[in-house]
Amino acid sequence: MMPIKVAIIGLGNCASSLIQGIYYYKNKPSEEIIGLMHQDLGGYLPRDIQIVAAFDIDQRKVGKDVSEAIFSKPNCTKIFQKEIPNLGVTVKMGRILDSFSPHLEEYPEDERFVPSFIPESTEEEIVEELKNSRAEILVNYLPVGSEQAVKFYAECALEANCALVNCMPVFIASSLEWSDRFKQKNLPIIGDDIKSQLGATIVHRVLSNLFMKRGIKLERTYQLNTGGNTDFLNMLNRTRLKSKKISKTEAVKSVSAPIENKNIHIGPSDYVPWQKDNKICFIRMEGKQFGNIPMELDLKLSVEDSPNSAGIVIDAIRCCKLALDRSQGGVLEAPSAYFMKHPPKQIPDDIAHELVENFIKG
Repeated sequence: MMPIKVAIIGLGNCASSLIQGIYYYKNKPSEEIIGLMHQDLGGYLPRDIQIVAAFDIDQRKVGKDVSEAIFSKPNCTKIFQKEIPNLGVTVKMGRILDSFSPHLEEYPEDERFVPSFIPESTEEEIVEELKNSRAEILVNYLPVGSEQAVKFYAECALEANCALVNCMPVFIASSLEWSDRFKQKNLPIIGDDIKSQLGATIVHRVLSNLFMKRGIKLERTYQLNTGGNTDFLNMLNRTRLKSKKISKTEAVKSVSAPIENKNIHIGPSDYVPWQKDNKICFIRMEGKQFGNIPMELDLKLSVEDSPNSAGIVIDAIRCCKLALDRSQGGVLEAPSAYFMKHPPKQIPDDIAHELVENFIKG
């Protein structure tokens, strides 16, 4: 198969895990493969993904080869594939806009972004880089709350004729205006806000749906999350969380019986530096069972956050490539519903899974 040419915005923990995964699975015999939903997806293997361009704003990453930048501070995810060949792809300075929150300056440099002093790239320069690299798909890994920056790069994708995988909770695929623009250019888009391979949202969705199907009335629920990566540090600025809370809350409410807004609380809770990329989730669910008898469920989930994301993105990229091969533009509804928290159309996960398998088969 021809390589899938991918450009990445943001060389943080998630990008590090994705690129490590491409090389981790490259030469694994099939009987040793663990952790992939699909080894072969429509004829494409993980090793077919080729990173051809990358943008960041951190002075410890800009100017370095991608293979070196993904292990630079403040990245703190677990390293499961140390040997990454030099990719011959230099990380270019991107546009900062609202991707850097001022509160980060109060924290040690090892824990936060350190913006580069190199002049920011113009839209024309970014579009030219995408075109010259022959990137087919742009993967957005910008920080939560980067509304202006995400829309800026979405414009760049349209101008450069790139498909888009929007991993962040800025509503592009789920915006009629933006989705129509991608459809008009016959460019596929998957979004918005990545749903981890087995993370807080997918577990909470499954349990909420189970309550409903088993006749349990869900009366109150919360989901509290802590972590020590830059994502959790960035989200200490609560003004950046509006779309994130909408995304996570709607993902759970869409598959459960109606529940009052005051009785559901879902969102990041706190930054614990020593947790690094380990995310700990606490879910509590209170309901009534047969005979109107109260019941309670408490669950703790501990996962390495960024590989959990990469386990989905590696499939989202390949689904985007299949759509490109088929000249299918606009929102990919089934992959968006299965891979993302805030797709244009919410679909129960078991049905979305079946639809994705049908999409892959064509």
